[in-house]
Amino acid sequence: MKILVCISSVPDTTSKINFTADKSAFDKNGIQWVINPLDEFALTKAVNLQASQGATVTVLNVGGAENEAVIRKALAMGANDAVRVNVEPKDSFSTAKEIAAVAQNGGYDLILCGKESIDYNGGAVPGMVAQLLNQPFVNASVGLEINGSEATAVREIEGGKETISVKLPAVIAGQKGLVDEKELIIPNMRGIMTARTKPLNVVEPTSSEVKVQSVSFDAVPPRAAVKMVSADNLDELVRLLHEEAKVI
Repeated sequence: MKILVCISSVPDTTSKINFTADKSAFDKNGIQWVINPLDEFALTKAVNLQASQGATVTVLNVGGAENEAVIRKALAMGANDAVRVNVEPKDSFSTAKEIAAVAQNGGYDLILCGKESIDYNGGAVPGMVAQLLNQPFVNASVGLEINGSEATAVREIEGGKETISVKLPAVIAGQKGLVDEKELIIPNMRGIMTARTKPLNVVEPTSSEVKVQSVSFDAVPPRAAVKMVSADNLDELVRLLHEEAKVI
């Protein structure tokens, strides 16, 4: 069984987000990059399947050479090898197209990824990949079992959960719950050292087609100064909520 796990490199959640002076791009200076957390759930599930079913696990990243530290961490977590498509992702479609090209050429039985990345939260790539490959797709999966040529996935729906069976090959987009948080793999020293010798294949993009272009970025307005109101001055509190905050 061959599993392809798509991972993206995203800013650490503690990073301070800034944009360039002309607001045309994200300012990458001083940013700590990590594996997209939802992709970590997918990768951990793949490594579990590697142990239980003898699967081989390939991680795939669309991005520049600066992402290789993140890719090596994924290898240290247990992936067998990695592929990096040497192009900066511009939009969901172009990213999905590169993933689909690698997947089609690699003959993978299962494609796993997070349901979205925590930077742009677009959530469009997994479904696009499935459509381009004409494969079954299950989104927001919180459970996955593989039995021969069939995958049984559990996904959250409004008011409950839904269990779906699909034939492989298929695309499964996971989220928190795909594996238990305590199962998430923290690379040990042996894994880190082994990752240095695992294959990382760099391929060139198959297309330059981009359908969406970002015009400008705006930061979230800074929080206003806090006003302290005495606990026994309810009239002033009501006035501020009505006249200034305009919430009542």
